[in-house]
Amino acid sequence: MNQKWNQILDQLEKGTIRASTKIDNLWVVNIEVKKGILEAFKEGEIVQRNGFIDKNNIFPREFNLQDQIRIVPGGTSIRRGAYIGKKVVIMPPSYVNIGAFVDDGTMIDSHVLVGSCAQIGKNVHLSAGVQIGGVLEPISENPVIIEDNCFIGAGVVIVEGIQVGPGAVIAPGVILSKSIPVYDIVNSRVLEMFEPIPENAVVVPGSRAIKNPTNFTTQYSLHMNAAIIVKYRDDKSNTALNLESILR
Repeated sequence: MNQKWNQILDQLEKGTIRASTKIDNLWVVNIEVKKGILEAFKEGEIVQRNGFIDKNNIFPREFNLQDQIRIVPGGTSIRRGAYIGKKVVIMPPSYVNIGAFVDDGTMIDSHVLVGSCAQIGKNVHLSAGVQIGGVLEPISENPVIIEDNCFIGAGVVIVEGIQVGPGAVIAPGVILSKSIPVYDIVNSRVLEMFEPIPENAVVVPGSRAIKNPTNFTTQYSLHMNAAIIVKYRDDKSNTALNLESILR
């Protein structure tokens, strides 16, 4: 067995290394981690176990009471090499892929995907149907990053290495990707392509006119997807987003 990739997966599960780390307020990819994960895929052998067929070295993790997390019955799977922090709650069915990091106190609701190497902060709420994209290749590319205390509404899709700053609220149905612009109507500006969603921003789904319209697009009043920052969190927002401790 190649001990290097095995040690990397062990360290990922313990949270002692991460696929991406914040250094001087900038998220930096750990290329060695990604190389180790890819090497694990390469060296694994296809086997059948408990009715599933996968690489023998990346089957889902198992947990016990000492891990201090809650996994509700019903089809959830947490793959080898993923970290789950203390007091995390995972509702079924959900899937946390290899290399992902889910920090303490986060709630993962039903039908949620946390993609490979995605980074989820403390006390984040991922509502039902949220899709958090991951990335293994290219190895130099950052995964999706959701920082502490964010609220991600039902059906949100966040992909292509988008970063969401601390305390941000992403309303239900928002799609965030590199090709979808984010308009900050509070500060009258458009976020740059690789600029993170600002701290405490409240983002809702919107639309924008098509550039260089044609008779066809005008005839059918066609618009393209956009995301709009309509406000920044205040006391009223915080009260509305309080999570009931009894659910934990």
